[in-house]
Amino acid sequence: MTMPLLTINHKTVYRYARPVAFGEHRIMLRPLPGHDLRIRASHLKIEPKPMQLRWIHDVFGNSVAIATFDERADTLSFTATATVEHNPAEEFALTPDDPAYFYPFLYDDEEFPDLLQFVTPQYGDPHGELSAWARKFLDAEGPTPTFKILSGMTHGIREAFTYRKRHEQGTQHPLDTLQTGSGTCRDYALFMIEALRRLGIAARFVSGYVFIPGDRAHGYVGGGSTHAWVQVYLPSAGWIEFDPTNGIVGTRDLIRVAVARDPRQAIPLHGSYLGSPDAFAGMEVHIDVVSEGDEQREAPQAEEV
Repeated sequence: MTMPLLTINHKTVYRYARPVAFGEHRIMLRPLPGHDLRIRASHLKIEPKPMQLRWIHDVFGNSVAIATFDERADTLSFTATATVEHNPAEEFALTPDDPAYFYPFLYDDEEFPDLLQFVTPQYGDPHGELSAWARKFLDAEGPTPTFKILSGMTHGIREAFTYRKRHEQGTQHPLDTLQTGSGTCRDYALFMIEALRRLGIAARFVSGYVFIPGDRAHGYVGGGSTHAWVQVYLPSAGWIEFDPTNGIVGTRDLIRVAVARDPRQAIPLHGSYLGSPDAFAGMEVHIDVVSEGDEQREAPQAEEV
């Protein structure tokens, strides 16, 4: 099913108690195009205007804007707007003829060197708690259908864990997510990625936005801020999306901005200022994703950090 055009409005404002100088800022807010996502328009406005703004592709092919400044100010704002044509693929289904239909499966010898960084766990699990959690989704007898594992984890996290927003910087350790049974979308994504890697399944982190249709608003969380989910690589199927926060399989309602091995490589907005710690007065984030003809819908409340 072809979705209507979607427009993402993302504004972040940093406020300071007095004028400060700004260091380099890296901005990852431009959607990542592909056969299922086409950018119709994209604009980035920064105030005060940077001395220089240049664009690069990072090691994963994501678009990154790098801004440098030569003036002081007591506010710094970034306003990114993008209109995309989103054509999510039909929900994928493996057939018994697919090499990854059953787990365990083997990756192609030519692909495995490129997937190694996404198969190798990045976080410690000294007592095997993550591994034990991952193995709960395997059938006791015989091979397990791979889709059963992936959908089981996706829906299992959503049903058994408590979603909560955290204002602390960064993503919490996967063991903290498991032990507390709670976290943000970024925490959920990293937890699922690390669990899959312990089964030898290639997985990577995705940062982007979630579109919340009016008729399903009660069922989705993660709107009003950037969102995060998981991509899993399967032989013959390629990279497939799984959102454990909302129980979404495939790209329906998900707008990719960046993919990475680790969440620290996909921070939407990152920079510094020159001044004392008490100069920082706060940050406001306004994000709205609207469909064509729905632009007049009220935007979410600002998130104060």
